[in-house]
Amino acid sequence: MPSFTQRLPNLQQLGPVIEVMLTPSVLFLQTMGISPSATKAIKVLAMIDTGASGTVISQGFAASLGINPVGTTMINTPSSTHVSCYQFDIQLVFPNNVNIASIVVTEAPLKGQHIQCLIGRDVLQHGVLIYTGYDNSFTLSF
Repeated sequence: MPSFTQRLPNLQQLGPVIEVMLTPSVLFLQTMGISPSATKAIKVLAMIDTGASGTVISQGFAASLGINPVGTTMINTPSSTHVSCYQFDIQLVFPNNVNIASIVVTEAPLKGQHIQCLIGRDVLQHGVLIYTGYDNSFTLSF
């Protein structure tokens, strides 16, 4: 089972954050006839968020990847309700090359945050998350 463990200076303050790579999804590349070597990748700081039902990327990253929306959805945030957002099919690459080849994510404002991505329960449903507070570490296995 592929996994990775992160240890942070203060897990409670920072939260379970990790650098991930965003790329166009394998399905998108196959559909468009694009070679994976010809694609862009963006490294972002993501927080694992068990309170988020779906994975979210910050506005503008999908355009940087050169991909088009696959749909729209309505979301609620702590400060707003019924916000219309675009959805995109991307690939998430975690440390140790733990890879989610195709997942539909929502692009939403994450202004004022120290992160550019939320990893939601749509990803977590495929794995095991172990949060070890006294050790300031967490492990994610798939």
